[in-house]
Amino acid sequence: MTPALQPLRRIAAYCVIADSDEFLLVRASAKAGTPGVWSLPGGAVDHGEQPVDTVVRETAAETGLSVAVARLRDVLADMRALPDRGLTIHTDRLIYEVTVRGGALRDRVGQPTDLARWVTREEAEQLPLRRFTADALGLREAAVDLRPDGVPEVPSFYAVPGPDGLHRAQRFAAYAVCTDRRNRVLLTRISDGYPGGGSWHLPGGGTDFGEQPGVALIRELVEETGQEGHIVELLGVASHRDAAQLGPEGYPIDWHGVRAFYRVQVPRSSRPVIHDVGGSTAEARWFDPEDLDELQLTEVTEEALRGAGLR
Repeated sequence: MTPALQPLRRIAAYCVIADSDEFLLVRASAKAGTPGVWSLPGGAVDHGEQPVDTVVRETAAETGLSVAVARLRDVLADMRALPDRGLTIHTDRLIYEVTVRGGALRDRVGQPTDLARWVTREEAEQLPLRRFTADALGLREAAVDLRPDGVPEVPSFYAVPGPDGLHRAQRFAAYAVCTDRRNRVLLTRISDGYPGGGSWHLPGGGTDFGEQPGVALIRELVEETGQEGHIVELLGVASHRDAAQLGPEGYPIDWHGVRAFYRVQVPRSSRPVIHDVGGSTAEARWFDPEDLDELQLTEVTEEALRGAGLR
């Protein structure tokens, strides 16, 4: 049994670098929480940072290689217990595929990772791997992360003082470009008093501690609209920072949101019903694609609808 541990959330971005039948992995040093364990190159997304920039920056630091992001491969979440540090960490992880632009592989001294090596799948199976790395490479039996005994109770949103004294918050969320059999689009109107109040937005919202993005999205879809659907595909990820966002808290927050967007199909659509009354969703409605031009849409909604070919 793991003892009661302090919960911590973070967002991180990693990359799969493949060369023929080999993958590039990095090893955690004695300064890391899991020394000797191997993982994909990458690390935590700094406040306000674009995840693709995180991948490029962290890969260069950990391996000596310059990479270019090719595409988003997957979005997943995991929890791990670090009893020595008194922590249970939930990490939302963005996994990208990249190509190598140049540089030379090198080891590091006195840093959280100390080795970078090309390994075959067979060799990787013999290494202790972080769970997200084992999942990404399809080697689940090699995962060694310690799972916590349960999910701690954590507020879905909280802001902490930043280095400049302004409160800041980093939040991961999942949203749906949701359609039915008539190709209608499901949108929600943001309640007054919330950022973007009065605008039409995609259904979805922040994920809970210990929750996978896809599970969170289907839950939010039911809570906000009463619709039951299934995920068709992952469309992409967007990162947005508002350095002084005003919301129901009543004070400015340096806000950084990272959002995963999915294509969702509702096979049996019905009149939307809001079950989470009094929250950030004031109304939900189905729209024909030709009616979208008449709506005041949020910027991220415009971007996601274009990406799905609906604008």
